Amino acid sequence: MKYVHILFMSLISLASFAQEIQPEMKGWAENSVNAVIFRNNSIVTYKDTQFIAYYDADGYLCLGKRTGEDSPWQLSTTNYQGNKEDAHNCISIMVDGAGYLHVAWNHHDSPLNYTKTQSPLSLDLEEPQAMTGKLEDKVTYPGFYQTTDGNLLFLYREGQSGKGNLVLNTYDINTQKWTQIQDNLIDGEGERSAYWQTCIDKNNVIHLSWVWRESPDVASNHDMCYAKSRDDGKTWTDSKGNEYQLPITAKTAEQVAMIPQNSELINQTSMTTDNAGNPYIATYYRKADTKIPQYHIIYLDDAQLWQDISLGFRTTPFTLSGGGTKKIPISRPQILCYDTPHAKQWLLIFRDVERGNKVTIANITDLSANKWAINNLTATSVGDWEPTYDTELWKQQQKLNIFAQKVGQEDGEQNSALPAQTISVLNVSFEK
Repeated sequence: MKYVHILFMSLISLASFAQEIQPEMKGWAENSVNAVIFRNNSIVTYKDTQFIAYYDADGYLCLGKRTGEDSPWQLSTTNYQGNKEDAHNCISIMVDGAGYLHVAWNHHDSPLNYTKTQSPLSLDLEEPQAMTGKLEDKVTYPGFYQTTDGNLLFLYREGQSGKGNLVLNTYDINTQKWTQIQDNLIDGEGERSAYWQTCIDKNNVIHLSWVWRESPDVASNHDMCYAKSRDDGKTWTDSKGNEYQLPITAKTAEQVAMIPQNSELINQTSMTTDNAGNPYIATYYRKADTKIPQYHIIYLDDAQLWQDISLGFRTTPFTLSGGGTKKIPISRPQILCYDTPHAKQWLLIFRDVERGNKVTIANITDLSANKWAINNLTATSVGDWEPTYDTELWKQQQKLNIFAQKVGQEDGEQNSALPAQTISVLNVSFEK
């Protein structure tokens, strides 16, 4: 194990960083299927047990668990495979409040592949099963989220890129049953589809933001919209509390940032909230007066006004166009927020070719000042990796564990020649 210390030029005075490496934990790396941001969870913690999931070199779904950061991983290769050559077909996991691990894998406009473990804290999976049996034939981008009572949400797109709707299921840990709460929460009306990001705040409010895409071409992404729910997804309002008539459409959605097509606006990034429940959405796009896409944070301030700040530290132009998974010189960003005794802190995790494609973290204590301290967490490149982290460990302990693996990615679902690469967990803790 290698330890380094990182000095932050802000109220985070020092971060301790350790990289947990287990040589036998190697994953498929010819594309980014193990390291796409929309996995939502690649690693997840229940009490003192942490789980991990990835595809091995042969495309088998592999699971692991450990008790504590200093313990070795117990690994299990399941009998289930995924189409590893399509980076959409990632593995999403979450543990419920009773300790059962839930797994969804291998989806790109395809039938649902879902199961859970046979018992709490186990790696032994049940046979694949339906959730509700409704709208489970054309699933893409499945994601689990745990609510404050230990129940689960499951969101996915039903339909195709540019012609899809958002479905929401909920899981009750007492009955161990799934219920479809929304069969069409956001309606593309056969003309477009929503690409979303979600978080649940400490008061169990669900926050949902999304961009619209008019066609399979990523260049047709536009605008940022927002909704929230205070009753586990049954009813939804805009940021002012005005209730939506469901499904939400392009005409009725609250636009929190107007971003035209062909702005290099990326889809499916991340969002978080502060302790007051104010949402922060991280994304990137290019303003009309520049050729350089920049990371942006779109957020609702204490005065209930939407703000959009460009972080402004990038210098290299690029363009997004075409369908399928793209090879892009930067990753989609993860955003986190927490309070210290001195000030509120925001963290942005990303990868940028300008910084050698290393795992990078930026932090700030004053968004209005927009002066970010930027530090690399790895000494070497992680290729075309995108950040995912253990959301439940962060909620419980404000401890940051990041899934790391060097991966390749070529445009349009083409594969690189990169052999299987070691998977590691970056453990980052902060002196507050």
